Order: sequence, then C-alpha cells, then structure tokens
Amino acid sequence: MTCIVGLVDNGDVWMGADSAAARDWELRHRSDPKVFRNGPFLLGFTTSFRMGQLLRFAFKPPAPPRRGNLDRFLATTWIDAVRKCLTSGGFAKKKDAVESGGEFLVGVSGHLFIVYCDYQIGESRDRMDAVGCGSDLALGALFATAGMRPRQRIRIALEAAEHFSSGVIRPFKILSLKHERTAK
Repeated sequence: MTCIVGLVDNGDVWMGADSAAARDWELRHRSDPKVFRNGPFLLGFTTSFRMGQLLRFAFKPPAPPRRGNLDRFLATTWIDAVRKCLTSGGFAKKKDAVESGGEFLVGVSGHLFIVYCDYQIGESRDRMDAVGCGSDLALGALFATAGMRPRQRIRIALEAAEHFSSGVIRPFKILSLKHERTAK
C-alpha cells in the first residue's frame, strides 16, 4: 500500500511518495525512498520494495533519445531493459506464459508516464498521475489544486491520501526533475 504522485509543471516533472510498507494489518515506516533518480529518469514505485530496489540500484537505463519518439523508446528499448532487470533480479513473474512486473511512475524529458504490471506504458493527457492505494484521493487533490505551485500540490495530494487511506503515512519525499531546455 502506498501513494506515489506525479505531475508535469512548465516542463519539469515533480514526484512525491509516502513511507508506508503495508501488508494485511501490518504497517511499517520505511526509511528507503519510493521516489528517486536513476540517470535522467525520476522513478516512483508501488507493488514491492524489492522491485524498487532493483529499479534504483540494479537497473541501468538506456539513454532517452534527444529527438524522436519518446513513447516508442519507452515501450520498446527502455521497457525491455526494465524487464531484463526485474527478471534477473528474481522479481518478474510468469503465469500462463504471461510475464508481469509492478506499477511505477517514470518522469523523463518533461513527460510523466505510468508503467503498469503488464509493462504497458501510458501518459495521461492531464499531465499528472498517481499509483498505489491512495491514488484516487491524490488525483482528486491534484485536480482541485490546479494553479498552485507543484511542490505544494504534491504535498496536499499526499496529505489527502494519508488522511483517507490507512496505507499511506509520512514522512513524504518530494523530488523534481528539471527539463533541460535547449536554446533556439
């Protein structure tokens, strides 16, 4: 259980996460972050701390294209590297010949994407997204705080999720990934 929240503001990607590790009726405060940088990527995970550890420490992401189709790159080259990392790390599962991983957010090059358990990549037209048990609450808060500063929006979204979900707890960690703008 968790809440990871992300948004794009003026080309910069912002992401925040709580510190909960929940299972059944157990709840732990984790010190290892659910949101972090890996190369030019900002990542925030749910599903499993093992998956997050692999994405943070073992995953060697291929460099995003400077030009070209970012969606195609993420859905093929990049996700193939993620799958290889999760498989070699013992996390990916296979059932009835279908491979699955976990859910997480990815920020890169001024875009925010969600990766689903089936390795599908999606980008919301709203330029914001969330994963975890508090995701609907957080999305409502992000919608209601349009026009506010991004760090404040992320904090309010996490606070709303914490207030109404037993699987979301402080402290919160909020990071941003500045989009490199090229001079014309």
